[in-house]
Amino acid sequence: MAHTGNRMRLAVLGAGKMGGILIEAFVKQGLVSPENIFATVQHPAAESKSGAKLPVSVSNNNRAAVKRADVVFLCVKPQTVGQVVDEIRGELNDKKLLISIAASVSAEYIERRLRGKVPVIRAMPNTPSVVGAGITAIAAGKFAGPKDVETARRLFDAVGKTVAVDEKHMDAVTGLSASGPAFIYIILESLAEGGVKVGLSRELATLLAAQMTLGAAKMVIETGHHPALLKDTVTTPAGCTIDGILELEEGGLRVTLIKAVVKAAERAKELLVTDESR
Repeated sequence: MAHTGNRMRLAVLGAGKMGGILIEAFVKQGLVSPENIFATVQHPAAESKSGAKLPVSVSNNNRAAVKRADVVFLCVKPQTVGQVVDEIRGELNDKKLLISIAASVSAEYIERRLRGKVPVIRAMPNTPSVVGAGITAIAAGKFAGPKDVETARRLFDAVGKTVAVDEKHMDAVTGLSASGPAFIYIILESLAEGGVKVGLSRELATLLAAQMTLGAAKMVIETGHHPALLKDTVTTPAGCTIDGILELEEGGLRVTLIKAVVKAAERAKELLVTDESR
């Protein structure tokens, strides 16, 4: 199965922050026509609020949305995945693709709840997707074929880069690329504060820190060089950079960031849905 172009019919169950980001990107890039996207929210009040923002029809009827769709995005909270899957089970079959972005919920869990050979792909995007600079990891379930993976990849490419990984790595992906933007914002804020401390305006300091971070990340991606090698190109003997690096090392920044990723990944495992009926 590989639906292409505006003919694809898409259901987005849980059109909240990430669901809304995806819908807007799909429409903006012409991957799916607005009239072929069926979004849902949990509460009627949220329905009118989301409907005012999104260029698609919004309801609170999950089954009706899934019935009309070829590809179904499951964008609900991990704790409600089982309930929603049970609700829509009768509208799914082996011709439809289910893509779940629910953190910690395995493809196997969803497959067992579905009780059929429905193609399932587990995905983990991140919030920079809102500006087209996201990174999404996708992992195929046992019934998802190469065409299903290609469909998912093409959709997530609309909001940044997409990588295919073994599902056993998805909790690590969550701890690194999904939680990571928050870690970077703290670093950016701290760098800007440093700029203010040495006399820069807050606006200028924030711009310098943000653009510098963007440029440094682009250097890593486009050159393919190891970050340590790029760091060495900036660090001249007896220069100012090495003094700054010494402060970072003494403050334990490297170890703290490693531990932050590990902690976030461990927490992702704890969010895993457990259910005796699966």
